[in-house]
Amino acid sequence: MGDQVKIGYSFWGFLGTGITDTPDGGRSHRRTLVDGLRAAGRDIVFLQPNRDLCEAGDDLTGHYRWDVGLPDTDALFLEWRWPIPGRNTTVCGRPGHTCDLHRQADLLDHYTHQLGTPTILWDKDRRLPAADPLRRTRNVTVCEPALHPTPCAVPLLFPVADTAIDAADPTTLVALPRRTSLVYIGNQYDRDHPFDTYFAPTAAQLPHLIAGKWADTRRWPNLNFIGRVPFPRVSAIYADALATVLLLPARYAAAGQMTQRIFEAVLAGCVPLLPADVRGANAFVPSSLIVGDAADVRHRIGWLTEIAGTGEHASLITECLRHLDPFRLSTQLEVLDYLLRHPEPVRS
Repeated sequence: MGDQVKIGYSFWGFLGTGITDTPDGGRSHRRTLVDGLRAAGRDIVFLQPNRDLCEAGDDLTGHYRWDVGLPDTDALFLEWRWPIPGRNTTVCGRPGHTCDLHRQADLLDHYTHQLGTPTILWDKDRRLPAADPLRRTRNVTVCEPALHPTPCAVPLLFPVADTAIDAADPTTLVALPRRTSLVYIGNQYDRDHPFDTYFAPTAAQLPHLIAGKWADTRRWPNLNFIGRVPFPRVSAIYADALATVLLLPARYAAAGQMTQRIFEAVLAGCVPLLPADVRGANAFVPSSLIVGDAADVRHRIGWLTEIAGTGEHASLITECLRHLDPFRLSTQLEVLDYLLRHPEPVRS
């Protein structure tokens, strides 16, 4: 393929701030990736409904293009959707139904299977079964945001703009007042065990808050759950917090898959503590921020409280910023550029 590649891009979420009641973590990095692809000369057309306009009232049609038909494309890029009972597995038109899965099936049938269009499947939530036939389909490349992805899959991490990393000033960040010792931002999904192991015992002793959808909090009656917050508030919460713990589902930890929470926190000057059972933990944070249990978390926060606002604190944030280098947009664009130029996936 030449430089002028038209990419049909399928995602179920938002480019802008969207709505509060949604689990769409892609808002932290999706627009960064799309704008990077466009700046590199790629033509992008979005193939799912325009939720920014329909649900959030945010009209971005002057900058981006949506098409719910089957336009001509040179490549298909899917942010992978999976069956969610009661939501996208129900009959179209029923209350609560979302048609993301049906639309994805139509796109795969038309582009991938009928036309043989080169297809990049970004399995952001590790939901594609290891034995799924798509992994063996000639014109499909599976990408995962993990350091150690499923065999034959290609690492494609969540991107953060190079300019955002380069512009971050550790001295300015550590000078901010940080009234909350410990925060967690994210949903409950498959995180009860790491939450109990690393977060809850320490949070009970410190000023803290937990933002996100936690459907059942009865096990932690004394913790401060505030529910989902508007997306713009995420950076403000981190900017007021001394530290966070990066809690990952076991399937993420085993593959060295880090969420967007790491760069959301670091860019706001919130120190990320990372459980030691995350594969490749040293690639994500300085070794001094790797923790083995809740006692370690409490010890690190005590240390951070002592050095807050000092040169040592600024040096630590500098190290954390360096550890964001694997997430740089420029690096992820190199991966996609290679895949678009060499659409035949490499099989091991």
